[in-house]
Amino acid sequence: MFLGEAAGLRALRATNAFVVPEVYGVVGAPEGARGWRSAIAMEYLNFGGRGDQGEFGNALATMHAATPSHEEARNGKFGFERNNTIGETPQPNQWTESWLEFWRDKRLMHMIRLARDPTLTQLAEKVVDKRLADMFSACGEIKPSLLHGDLWSGNIGTVGRKPSVFDPAVYYGHHEADFGMSWCAGFTPAFYEAYHAKIPKAPGFEERAKMYKLYHYLNHYVMFGGGYQRECLSILKELA
Repeated sequence: MFLGEAAGLRALRATNAFVVPEVYGVVGAPEGARGWRSAIAMEYLNFGGRGDQGEFGNALATMHAATPSHEEARNGKFGFERNNTIGETPQPNQWTESWLEFWRDKRLMHMIRLARDPTLTQLAEKVVDKRLADMFSACGEIKPSLLHGDLWSGNIGTVGRKPSVFDPAVYYGHHEADFGMSWCAGFTPAFYEAYHAKIPKAPGFEERAKMYKLYHYLNHYVMFGGGYQRECLSILKELA
């Protein structure tokens, strides 16, 4: 988990879009060892409040439009240099040529498998078979953008009034996927106006937004169970 976080923070810093804590090092247990503790050491930052939402939207668009620092992503592949976690859930990031394939196998169906819910599985397979390709073709060519991956209000702040992000689940993917946690991010109209001034909204945005939100609802269902199943079912029925 800490190795994935460290790699993600370094990739975020390389875009120069946000204030991101520098990672000093990670200490982990040797593979197979028991009774060890792991730790990550990073720069102390004096975080302030959410700050100007327009500035944050502009910074996020700058990050999404930045030239990838990883050669694989520069060559059009989706994924990341190592697997990481979204919350406590493993998130596979093997480099993949196609965004459709990456999203289907490494994100949506990966989380469906972890949920172990036959009803959700049946609906998700229907969406994948009948809808997924059309959803992505509507927005034209998809190029890899560096994504924070877990962009909600608890991972957003300011440092010296400049936008800051932390605690990521980084990978290279479709830029719209970073809005998947918008249901608990509190983005304002000023945020979206600034973001879309740099990266215009593509056709089919609203439908894909439901699908990207689904991934995070599924993750919450995997971690916490309970009422999140209803949200997952509702989205899948809308998309099916």
